[in-house]
Amino acid sequence: MSHLTSHHTLPPFPEGEKTAPLVSVSFAKLEAGERSASAAFFKACKELGFFYLDFLGSKLGETIVSEAEKLNKIQKEFFALPNEVKDVYGRPHLHPFYAYRYTETEGKDENGASLRNANYNLRKDDILGQCERLACHPMILDNQALFEDYVRHCRAAVNILLEHLNTHLELPAGTLANLHRINERSGDHVRFTQNQPHAFDEERARRAEHTDFGSLTVLFNWLGGLQIRTPDTNEWVYVRPIPGSCIVNLGDAMVKFTAGILRSNIHRVVPAPSTQAHLTRNSLVFFTRPEDAVILKRLQGGIIDAQPQSSEPEAEMTSHDWIMKRGTGQLPGIFTSKGFEERVYDAPSHIAPSRSIPA
Repeated sequence: MSHLTSHHTLPPFPEGEKTAPLVSVSFAKLEAGERSASAAFFKACKELGFFYLDFLGSKLGETIVSEAEKLNKIQKEFFALPNEVKDVYGRPHLHPFYAYRYTETEGKDENGASLRNANYNLRKDDILGQCERLACHPMILDNQALFEDYVRHCRAAVNILLEHLNTHLELPAGTLANLHRINERSGDHVRFTQNQPHAFDEERARRAEHTDFGSLTVLFNWLGGLQIRTPDTNEWVYVRPIPGSCIVNLGDAMVKFTAGILRSNIHRVVPAPSTQAHLTRNSLVFFTRPEDAVILKRLQGGIIDAQPQSSEPEAEMTSHDWIMKRGTGQLPGIFTSKGFEERVYDAPSHIAPSRSIPA
């Protein structure tokens, strides 16, 4: 295990810290169609909307883990670049969403430049050559084969999850898969994320509360910092990183498609706990989202038909419009099966609103 991931090089997650009750689902067993693993997976999707996907024992899964480790090294190199270099690839001048964005935080680096919390969104369609590519740093192009392999492998894993969901929802064969075809334009993307160490601040933490916009999120963490809000107690608890496993959660689209059968749970990112709090935190995310032209609305068929029908007409929006509006703060609040949950802050996902980056 110590050779497959780099977790052993970091201070361990502190013992005694209360953590989220995520179940661990074996990807190898899902690949093999094992019923008990599939049932545990579906139960997690309904009840918490978060689970560990254990990639050990699966050739595809262990390949994804290895690729994630390589991409983690690349993202650290990218974030170490001078701020003025990274800003070239920033938002809003490059793209309102699929670009580099940041917020300045306390402190300066060794060169006197402001420290930043930042992320960098890299579109699946750019990586696979399915659109006119946004400008990106040469290190991205130099590692094109790795990015392409990672996207295709993550999507292969996601497709297996979608197949199991399709079966449990008793939908016609291929229903979910046909909303997420890899060769069609969509909001799928790889996200690099870096957060500087800082003291916990409740106001800042509230700004980070969100649900994900799409269908399924594949997340690799090396340090703690991700928290979920438990549905039964509304308590915020850390998610412990597990070597060899990614964290998977469901997004808004799956709530809409299933009329609330599946759960998109509220979560946020805060400073890593005690033993890890002094370290810069990186995470690697792959977001799977419906094709751009797909209308986000209740699907017909299977057990979805037994869900209560609202007397209010359902507002229809394409996946592309939903992502752009959610990702740029035009649809504020936290989306749940009951609609948007109001909150004090209306920042877009994962970090507070970006300050303007000069063109």
